[in-house]
Amino acid sequence: MPHYQTWEDFTRAAEKLYLTDPMKVRVVLKYRHCDGNLCIKITDDVVCLLYRTDQAQDVKKIEKFHSQLMRLMVAKESRSAAMETD
Repeated sequence: MPHYQTWEDFTRAAEKLYLTDPMKVRVVLKYRHCDGNLCIKITDDVVCLLYRTDQAQDVKKIEKFHSQLMRLMVAKESRSAAMETD
């Protein structure tokens, strides 16, 4: 399971994974209060991408990216066209 150190690499890989097969991709957000870690995991049961942070400034980035993915998952228009415009 690849654990990404930089946010940019993770978002690029996650977008690529989502666009390959949007119906199989799942997103999981997990916060561990005892460690102060926020973890976002994106998987399609073959590939699993993981980004973990304890920085407060990364929370906004994760929240924005997560909401962007959720909008794409419920959109009726073409998912690839919507990803390119955001």
